[in-house]
Amino acid sequence: MKTRGFSFPRQRQVLFLFLFWGVSLAGSGFGRYSVTEETEKGSFVVNLAKDLGLAEGELAARGTRVVSDDNKQYLLLDSYTGNLLTNEKLDREKLCGPKEPCMLYFQILMDDPFQIYRAELRVRDINDHSPVFRDKEMVLKISENTAEGTAFRLERAQDPDGGHNSIQNYTISPNSFFHIKISGSDEGMIYPELVLDKALDREEQGELSLTLTALDGGSPSRSGTSTLRIVVLDVNDNAPQFAQALYETQAPENSPVGSPIVKVSAGDVDSGVNAEVSYSFFDASEDILTTFQINPFSGEIFLRELLDYELVNSYKINIQAMDGGGLSARCTVLMKVLDTNDNPPELIISSLSNSVAENSPGIVLAVFKIKDRDSGENGKTICYVQDNLPFFLKPSVDNFYILMTEGALDRESKAEYNITITVTDLGTPRLKTEYNITLQVCDVNDNAPAFTQTSYTLFVRENNSPALHIGSVSATDRDSGTNAQVTYSLLPSQDPHLPLASLVSINADNGHLFALRSLDYEALQEFEFRVGARDRGSPALSSEALVRVLVLDANDNSPLVLYPLQNASAPCTELVPRAAEPGYLVTKVVAVDGDSGQNAWLSYQLLKTTEPGLFSVWAHNGEVRTARLLSERDAAKHRLVVLVKDNGEPPRSATATLHVLLVDGFSQPYLPLPEAAPTQAQADLLTVYLVVALASVSSLFLLSVVLFVAVRLCRRSRAASVGRCSVPEGPFPGHLVDVSGTGTLFQSYQYEACLTGGSETGEFKFLKPITPHLPPQSGGKEIEENSTLHNSFGFNY
Repeated sequence: MKTRGFSFPRQRQVLFLFLFWGVSLAGSGFGRYSVTEETEKGSFVVNLAKDLGLAEGELAARGTRVVSDDNKQYLLLDSYTGNLLTNEKLDREKLCGPKEPCMLYFQILMDDPFQIYRAELRVRDINDHSPVFRDKEMVLKISENTAEGTAFRLERAQDPDGGHNSIQNYTISPNSFFHIKISGSDEGMIYPELVLDKALDREEQGELSLTLTALDGGSPSRSGTSTLRIVVLDVNDNAPQFAQALYETQAPENSPVGSPIVKVSAGDVDSGVNAEVSYSFFDASEDILTTFQINPFSGEIFLRELLDYELVNSYKINIQAMDGGGLSARCTVLMKVLDTNDNPPELIISSLSNSVAENSPGIVLAVFKIKDRDSGENGKTICYVQDNLPFFLKPSVDNFYILMTEGALDRESKAEYNITITVTDLGTPRLKTEYNITLQVCDVNDNAPAFTQTSYTLFVRENNSPALHIGSVSATDRDSGTNAQVTYSLLPSQDPHLPLASLVSINADNGHLFALRSLDYEALQEFEFRVGARDRGSPALSSEALVRVLVLDANDNSPLVLYPLQNASAPCTELVPRAAEPGYLVTKVVAVDGDSGQNAWLSYQLLKTTEPGLFSVWAHNGEVRTARLLSERDAAKHRLVVLVKDNGEPPRSATATLHVLLVDGFSQPYLPLPEAAPTQAQADLLTVYLVVALASVSSLFLLSVVLFVAVRLCRRSRAASVGRCSVPEGPFPGHLVDVSGTGTLFQSYQYEACLTGGSETGEFKFLKPITPHLPPQSGGKEIEENSTLHNSFGFNY
């Protein structure tokens, strides 16, 4: 808390003049209670719950507390029982001094709804103090010529008790010269006066000793005594005389120690010792004796300690002037203490909350009381908080103020506020008090987790290892604490045919996604699913995002040769006329690749050939063509191995084996096919008969040559007699084979295949496109002539 003089800006202000404006809250009331002083700590005062008509437990539920005006905790409230108890042993004399009745004012504060009940506690006095005279012996000098009935005021005794327990009477020991008269003062106190009943004679009795007794009104009564010694003086004609019977003066409370207050003066017309006057305080209280001092020779009064307007605002000082002969006179000095602005405003916190839940408007944050001990303009105050904050001050009863939220707070916008309550008085110079409050805005789960992206695209290469981390999703929550802790989960798939639970899993804590098994691009190219993010607030909030997984192709499939068939029981033979021009299309290798992209780009090359340079393969479409003109020296049978290779990394390949048979035109409808590679069983059988075959081969060689020549001559004679080729009836009619441009073919080809009716094996003998035409050449005539025989042998060119 800080106090200093300053000039304040114009802000939201609340002016409070220490005189209650009349602003109060509904339900406020006034309760009067009492307790006897000196009762032990924890003594019962009242049951507040019953006195206020509240249900049992309501005091605790509403956070009831008791606040005293001077911020001292004299009372203690048991919120569960409702009993109001003393928090310490109360001493009425320390709390109130001689003031009666002794009242302690306090407030009862309750929340939900906020209410203030005003109350007062009267501390009843007990007679626990006896009257005490300041001097155990008082000396009174009286001239022997003093007239009967003259009254002499005596110093009174002091009794801290109040009311009926204070001093009620004075008595004096029995004697024939004096009696006691009781007189009252404007302050409500009594003092004794000694009245002369009989003239004194110094020659008969020069000194008397009497006992003055002060009695209080307690039960039993207490008393205090002082010895009164009376000295009878010779005749002294004149007593001192004050210039004024009453002196009035004033001094500001900030007057320094030693400052002169007033000077009194008394004169004596006598001469010599009898004219010498001395000054002193008469019947002075302890407070006057400690605050002031008087010069016994000059009569000037000085400050002995600092004045405090807030404690005592005026003093009544009795001054006695006594001459050398013992005669005295008295006057009174009335001093008024002037208030200065020497007390900064006090801000007394009754309840304070350093945290508030967001989204809660109109919440009471603090209840405090403003107090300024100064008076007048010095005691008027202005209270305000900063303009740029969502808070305001609401005045209440008995100088109380309530700090409240002006609207709903948003922790995500601002989580902490520094509130400064400033209280300024209107004195000169102006003093202020500041009270700083740090307010934490507590989080409420009002924000759902938000994904960093509405959709995620993840890539994973096929043939991955199980439990492979394929990517992550991430969501953030603007809340804090458990409200911001996010857990991730897979949401049920909308596709009933997608086995999501066996494909991926998600780490609930960090959103990492894992592939549970190896993926196959050829079986599943992509799939989608949704993930959810849920916080741990109450109630929990959630959001979701779309995840799309794309499976990347790997080169895990080798090319597959569709044509020519590689698993047939007998290989396919391609027939090529020896008169074919260079570039003649022999056949086309057709292959496909189960992969995609560049992994499915196929290229062809001739890997092996019986006669290098005779045939070539186009790299991009697999077409096998003649590379040069054929001659009679070229072998009739050729075996070609074509390598089909994809463009993957590393590349995969397959081979296709082709058998090509060179024919002289189309006059040879049937030639023995190249023998297939013998199987292991056939090889074993040949080994058994090898010796027999070698023995008989010499004897059969001549016969074979004769038979071969005879058959050739017979077939040529039959071909000459037939004008057209008629396909013999049989189980293998001719048909067209259409190879469309699917797979890796660039165009469509149509082939006419004819089978010989008399063939026992029904084997395919010739395959040639229908559309291509041979250009005219030297052998064209022979080809045209031979082509007329195609009906006989089943070939169509």
